[in-house]
Amino acid sequence: MSVEEIIASIIALMIAIIGHEIMHGLVAYKYGDNTAKNAGRLSINPIVHVDLVGTIILPAVLFFSGAPFMFGWAKPVPINIRTVLRNGGYSGAIAVSLAGITYNFFLAIIASFVLPYFNMEGSFVGYLLYMLVVYNVVLGVFNLYPIPPLDGSHAIEYFSRIVKMDFIADFLNKLERYGMIILIILIATPLSNYFFYPAEYIIDLLLK
Repeated sequence: MSVEEIIASIIALMIAIIGHEIMHGLVAYKYGDNTAKNAGRLSINPIVHVDLVGTIILPAVLFFSGAPFMFGWAKPVPINIRTVLRNGGYSGAIAVSLAGITYNFFLAIIASFVLPYFNMEGSFVGYLLYMLVVYNVVLGVFNLYPIPPLDGSHAIEYFSRIVKMDFIADFLNKLERYGMIILIILIATPLSNYFFYPAEYIIDLLLK
């Protein structure tokens, strides 16, 4: 991988993970929650969003180990969900939960439409667009899984409250203590081939 491709990959990853978190904060702000804004987390300055493990260590380990792509996350944006629930109800909470995923898929689709106008081989912009598709789809699909603390689990939790199926929300709350263990098993074992298959399918679909 050339220096330009490494730089493009890093930029694409930062755009995907930082934008994802900012969108959570922006939608929460729409529902009257100033927590992220007051903490300076609605800024596009990448420094305020850096998570030591998710933004630096994990992507570096994946890169130097020869993984097919880097992966990571930014520091979660602080949100006062009680304020969101008070002003927007469970529908507002679902909107906050899915804001980052929506951003990722939207950006991936836009990048896939623009990509054909650039030659990916030897083109910094072309490779950047390609990696924007890859990282945003991977991040979007990853967060859709109903495994706490991923966004998909929060959306399902709030939706289950709406339809009076509180046992689902209660189950997800109990599952949260094991969530990171489950995710590590799914990502760090051969199960990852199945875990990321939906993302691979969507990437192939967008890049055709």
